[in-house]
Amino acid sequence: MTAVVHEVGATEQVDAGEGLDLLVWDAPNIDMTLANVIGERPSPTSRPRFDAIARWLVGSAADREVEGCVFTNIVPSAAPNMRGWVEAVRSFGFAVFARPKSSPEDDVDEAMLEHIARRADEGGLARVVVASADGRNFREPLEELARAGVECVVIAFSEVAGYAQESDLITFIDLEDVPGAFTTPLPRIRLDNLPPEGAWLRPTRSMRALVETG
Repeated sequence: MTAVVHEVGATEQVDAGEGLDLLVWDAPNIDMTLANVIGERPSPTSRPRFDAIARWLVGSAADREVEGCVFTNIVPSAAPNMRGWVEAVRSFGFAVFARPKSSPEDDVDEAMLEHIARRADEGGLARVVVASADGRNFREPLEELARAGVECVVIAFSEVAGYAQESDLITFIDLEDVPGAFTTPLPRIRLDNLPPEGAWLRPTRSMRALVETG
């Protein structure tokens, strides 16, 4: 059986006869943490490529079925600008769960956890890959799944995903280490991959701005 990325709805059941690899992508969190890592708002050239993520997921799944789901919030006024991105993500085989962002409290974490639990309850879940640096919401559920025999992987940035790196039950992969995920190297210095001669880490905020804002 050849593994393919399936576009599925929240109520559609996946045939996981040979096992299922599930990827859930926390788009707001990845975008926010990427901005923190590079010190600026991400541009189209500095955002991860979903076609590369799809190839990596399929290539690492062996003969298991695969499912990729991207979860995002959409501010109603920005909906026209988001349409192109949503359709591009879908064209790479990912299902998209979109929730309106009407207040700061609106997020997609609960929907992600519910979908992971649904696939686990259906049986056959072999691996779950979570793209999020949100350890508060994901560490405990992932470690519980790991104890039940599900391989649990977190892909995010090493600077902000300490929960996955500290856990003995979760495998961590830096998003920039996924082949082809970025067209050019990100402007970052990783503490886990420092050059032998050392490196300068520039400030992310000026002292004057710090003083002026109290």
